[in-house]
Amino acid sequence: MAKAKISVEDGGAAVRAALGDDADRNTTAMAVRYLLQLLAERAPGNTVEVRVPPFGAVQCIPGPRHTRGTPPNVIETDAATWLALASGRLAWDDALGSGAVHASGQRASLEGLVPLRY
Repeated sequence: MAKAKISVEDGGAAVRAALGDDADRNTTAMAVRYLLQLLAERAPGNTVEVRVPPFGAVQCIPGPRHTRGTPPNVIETDAATWLALASGRLAWDDALGSGAVHASGQRASLEGLVPLRY
């Protein structure tokens, strides 16, 4: 069964709140999931898995399909870094260079895909 999509209204409100100083865990979770949903819509595919534990993960970016085991191309970060990347408050190269993002595999890059419109 497919997961229900987060609406633009609910997702946008959650992102705005999560980028503020007083967002609760549920709001942050919705914001992270909404931005992952937007990424998967912007770059549909199964080549790269983007993980933001414990809130969510998506497969995206066109290319060779991954079906079993650990994907060869993985991007993983925490919620605060993901929100900053997706909103444009943090550049991809800066996040990668600082170690805030772990990216493994030849295609594990979000260069040109973030920031996202929300």
